[in-house]
Amino acid sequence: MVASRLAQLYGSSLTLLNDLYQLTMAFAYWKSGMADREAVFHLFFRRPPFQGGFTLAGGLAPALEYLEQFRFDSSDLDYLAGLQGNDGLRLFEDEFLQHLSQLKLTCDIDAIPEGTVVYPHEPLVRVRGPLLQCQLLETPLLNIINFQSLVATRAARICLAARGEPVIEFGTRRAQGIDGGVSASRAAYLGGCAATSNVLAGKLFGIPVRGTHAHSWVMAFENELEAFRSYARALPNNCIFLVDTYDSIRGVERAIEVGRELRRQGHEMIGIRLDSGDLADLSIQARKLLDEVGFEEAVIVASNNLDEHIIASLKDQGARIGVWGVGTRLATASEQPALGGVYKMSAIRSPAGQWQYKIKLSEQAIKVNIPGILQVRRFQREGRFLADAIFDEELNIPPGCTIVDPFDSTRRKTIPAGTEHADLLEPVVRAGERSGQLASLPECRARVRTQLQGLDPGVKRFLNPAEYPVGLEMKLYEMKKDLVLEARRRQEKHRLHPATPVTVRQGES
Repeated sequence: MVASRLAQLYGSSLTLLNDLYQLTMAFAYWKSGMADREAVFHLFFRRPPFQGGFTLAGGLAPALEYLEQFRFDSSDLDYLAGLQGNDGLRLFEDEFLQHLSQLKLTCDIDAIPEGTVVYPHEPLVRVRGPLLQCQLLETPLLNIINFQSLVATRAARICLAARGEPVIEFGTRRAQGIDGGVSASRAAYLGGCAATSNVLAGKLFGIPVRGTHAHSWVMAFENELEAFRSYARALPNNCIFLVDTYDSIRGVERAIEVGRELRRQGHEMIGIRLDSGDLADLSIQARKLLDEVGFEEAVIVASNNLDEHIIASLKDQGARIGVWGVGTRLATASEQPALGGVYKMSAIRSPAGQWQYKIKLSEQAIKVNIPGILQVRRFQREGRFLADAIFDEELNIPPGCTIVDPFDSTRRKTIPAGTEHADLLEPVVRAGERSGQLASLPECRARVRTQLQGLDPGVKRFLNPAEYPVGLEMKLYEMKKDLVLEARRRQEKHRLHPATPVTVRQGES
């Protein structure tokens, strides 16, 4: 069972994986009679990670596993009953906790499939349903999707740098906790890594597991040759020797000696691993030594704080590395440990039943949200992506459309009618129940390869990547502009004519 993975990992309810303010807002919605008003929220991010030209959508399957188990159990409710406000009195009323005890998600959720290339301000997830329920999903959805999208993107960049050579994720020991390690392993595999060292992730997700040995193995013996021979006796079918404990080139020579002994016994040495020093020069020397004595098929694995930039540099230097072990900078996303995704309301039904589109203003233009019930349409020609249009489903989108940069109205692009296209958000939950069959993790990995092939090479550059065209469809752009102007007029009117302050009388809550 899919849901059993989370149960195996944690063994208890995860419904309180949330911020307190989500629950206090839920209580206030319930208290105000607004809990069941229909609302629409979108999960998106504002800037691409790693100063790159693309991002991969990740984490959808684990997010849906979480939603399938969304129930407040008795221990959750007991804990909430004990929370106090700053006056020492209970924070939540019994009637509200009773409401939570019977709560079953009834939202509709649409999402961009895992492994799809996505861009800033495009909704990765759209949640539509009762306001209270939508609010409670903000923190867990962001927690799961932000991190896995981030690591999947880093993995894809590293795999691009490796130019088709296998990348193994080695980051569990440096990851942020148990779930940080497991989630990173899954996301790295989604992004293109060939295997992981994390055995639990292998068990949970069916990811191939790989491993060599550590320096401690060599140091536990009197000399390096004895260590290699003992390892070969124990695991003749898994011999990749770590050769840099004392002297890398001498280590390669000793690995060759044991490799010959293995061959005489009917086994084959898989290769060697370099973990320090000048990896380019050492790999060139090692490759020469291995080839000269008939070990042309033995691979050279490299590790040691690698990332896409270092791998690209090593490739440019002619390194003869065939497999890349990447740990810390992949599993922790290193210099950018958070995607920065957000979850914003964009519409709510009025008591009369009409949609009211909502906009958040800010002194920072990038933080002004896009109102509406949004969808993303991707245009392409002969397998190459041309542009993305964000549009409102209520306004629809004409056959030939113009998209406008949401922050620079002079930047526009017109897509001719008849251009091949696909809408990216797909239904995954209807009335709280799973809708259709999600792609498997291997299928999502295959999608990543296809998606990256659809990008112009300039978009995939690590340094100053080309900007992929994404914009608001013209009708949505105009609607957003009108809502911003109206909101600013109301703000100015309130500043000049402030309303009477609301007071709470003693005894009211």
